[in-house]
Amino acid sequence: MLRIENLTKTYGSKRAVSNLTLHIRPGEIYGFIGHNGAGKTTTIKACCGILDFDEGDIFIDGISIKKDPLECKKKFAYIPDNPDLYDFLSGIKYLNFIADVYAIPKSEREERIRRYSDLFGLTPDLAQSIGSYSHGMKQKLALVSAFIREPKLLMLDEPFVGLDPKASHTLKELMRDLCSRGGAIFFSTHVLEVAEKLCHKIAIIKNGELVVSGNTDEVRGDSSLEQLFLELVEG
Repeated sequence: MLRIENLTKTYGSKRAVSNLTLHIRPGEIYGFIGHNGAGKTTTIKACCGILDFDEGDIFIDGISIKKDPLECKKKFAYIPDNPDLYDFLSGIKYLNFIADVYAIPKSEREERIRRYSDLFGLTPDLAQSIGSYSHGMKQKLALVSAFIREPKLLMLDEPFVGLDPKASHTLKELMRDLCSRGGAIFFSTHVLEVAEKLCHKIAIIKNGELVVSGNTDEVRGDSSLEQLFLELVEG
């Protein structure tokens, strides 16, 4: 579903990501872990076509993000760590705007908006302007806007930051459901306990370079993911 092949991205003389290769297959929840500045956000933004890169290529459902970015963007949804939404719109107008952009038929969008807004407890607030929303509510709205598209691939940057426990539980269940239907998820997180319990596979990146990747149980071994992470990034 997502193939990152020999990705290299530099900022001036600094290599933010160096020769990174990862494959995220249908049905997989793939956690991407690293310290601040390790290259996680740069990688995800490159996968989304937001950032250009120097070497390598990225394929989404077999299509190169370099050669056909528009077709790729029809297949995935991306949620940044701090969603930048249109504060002057109401929640419902924003969701309908997203539905228009991705050509979701009106007969389907109403049911999807209702379903996902109800799950995140956001339905009573959809008539309010986004500018009046808390950070957590904005995060929920961004998640609803992603799920109503029913993407094949979901890419998330620190998705659990700002969510209350109920919303976090809902998000985990929706992530599992998407993958059970053949989708895939690639997400970064600092919440190692979540990654350990939720992810089928994980990758740890340090200073732009892949340190280890594979099935979560195999990578973790007999230690906790937190112990392994600390050993790898401090070693």
